[in-house]
Amino acid sequence: MSYQAPIKDMLFVLNELANLQQVSQLPGCEDATADTVEAVLEENAKFCGEVVAPLNQPSDKEPSFWHDGQVTTSAGFKVAFQAFGESGWQGVQHPQEFGGQGLPKIVATPCTEMLNAASISFALVALLTDGAIEALLTAGSDEQKARFLEPLITGKWTGTMNLTEPQAGSDLAAVRTRAVPQGDGTYKIFGTKIFITYGEHDMAENIIHLVLARTPDAPPGVKGISLFIVPKFLINEDGSLGARNDAHCVSIEHKLGIKASPTAVLQFGDNGGAIGTLVGEENRGLEYMFIMMNAARFGVGMQGIGLAERAYQQAVAFAKDRIQSRDLLGSAGPVAIINHPDVRRMLMSMRAQTEAARALAYVGAGISDVAHYHADEATRKANLAVYEYLVPVIKGWSTEMSENVARDGVQVHGGMGFIEETGAAQHYRDAKILTIYEGTTAIQANDLVGRKTVRDGGAVAKSIIAQVRETEAALAEVQGADFVADFAAIGKQLALGSTALEEVVDFVVANMKSDIKGVFSGSVLYLKLAGIVLGGWQMARAALVAQKKLEAGEGDAAFLRAKIATARFFADHILSGAGGLRAAIVEGSAGVLALEVEQF
Repeated sequence: MSYQAPIKDMLFVLNELANLQQVSQLPGCEDATADTVEAVLEENAKFCGEVVAPLNQPSDKEPSFWHDGQVTTSAGFKVAFQAFGESGWQGVQHPQEFGGQGLPKIVATPCTEMLNAASISFALVALLTDGAIEALLTAGSDEQKARFLEPLITGKWTGTMNLTEPQAGSDLAAVRTRAVPQGDGTYKIFGTKIFITYGEHDMAENIIHLVLARTPDAPPGVKGISLFIVPKFLINEDGSLGARNDAHCVSIEHKLGIKASPTAVLQFGDNGGAIGTLVGEENRGLEYMFIMMNAARFGVGMQGIGLAERAYQQAVAFAKDRIQSRDLLGSAGPVAIINHPDVRRMLMSMRAQTEAARALAYVGAGISDVAHYHADEATRKANLAVYEYLVPVIKGWSTEMSENVARDGVQVHGGMGFIEETGAAQHYRDAKILTIYEGTTAIQANDLVGRKTVRDGGAVAKSIIAQVRETEAALAEVQGADFVADFAAIGKQLALGSTALEEVVDFVVANMKSDIKGVFSGSVLYLKLAGIVLGGWQMARAALVAQKKLEAGEGDAAFLRAKIATARFFADHILSGAGGLRAAIVEGSAGVLALEVEQF
């Protein structure tokens, strides 16, 4: 199944919802003009559609494999990654002084979506490298930046993130990997890391591992974790590659999905100690690693959106081609299944959820750019708070959404969806990991509750809800027989949704101290509620823009009418569930905790 990037929808969201024009006026973002961005997206779509997408299904059938410590990636990956680096795609949002294109996040975000729609397994190497680049830009020394950033940004080297250990899972307080100072500014690293994406491969000259470890005198728990650069090959003073470091891949995992992405078990220090250098200060490693994790969490949200788009496109193509059963109105013979109401419902659900998640993520990227580039410190701070609130929602809700969309994609195919040859099953298998890695949905939800809602008494959440209500007011003002019923329905459900979200925010803030378990029992539902309401808000905003353009006789009328119809569907079928989520959170916590452990 081929992939055609939804450039028209991407540009609509960027220009009409995510404030690309305003971002392009920020200091350092002047190159992100509408014409330049459109050209970048079209070129990226060509690369992803023609070079990467054809590798997706074959690489699932013949994935990367390990032999004698070496990993050979799937056929075509090495050549494609070389082209990816040479074309500058790794460096879209990274500084020009280190070989990047220096474009804002709002431009890189659709590129990330397209790469993941083409092949998540391939895209993962870029996602982890982006995280390593962000960590070094923020916490690396001038010497480390000079040595590592240019090869990473140009795709000559790749990066990894080494947190998880066999005994430590998501509990980083249990990390045992040791870092022993050598007195010359280096450390010897000893330990085992698991689930390391692209921890070993043949696609680049070197792999730069960022590793969490403890120094001998470190305090216990997360306060005693430091971050180290541990390259696969040591680097000489002139930048050339030296001896192989004592960091080796002892196996790769055999997985449900993303099979072509090698997930490595890495052993550090079996032959005297892996040489590493400290990033920043000792015992601040978790703080630095969170830079990588936040970048990766947003990126994983984009993985979910890209996969959902690919699954939707495949389901639509199948539904148009598959002839089965007569139409309910009495057709002369069997018709394409896209004419059957329940198939239409599933396709509309897939489309509406994908478009809502895309819009919310692109808007989040624009807010991130304001937080990074705006000249006014107070404006930067306010936008950063909103972006940080949105990150767990974008990661958690978009990935849960992608699993639902991929499941419906299989269902649209019927029995053929259960057959690997169609490709629908691969999307479903690949989607499952997205709700797990870089922090499960529950971990994202705990972050949303604790750090992003309770910490400021719900202030940021309430400020976003106030913006939603401004959109509700605009919906109520729409006139015209063609759309008045649609906008009334959208406005009704958005108002009910924003009220439900506000009541949940109040519940979380009011009950955190008195009933902490009750609050956290509903944390994932709160995250989903936030995603649905804020996604519905973006769909409503899109519908308003579409209506104004139609009235003015601007744009593609069919595309704009589809925007309104999709927003109406989202309101009727998805946003309408907000009240039930609110009830489950506010009234349902006792039911979660009703049984004693022994009663399960």
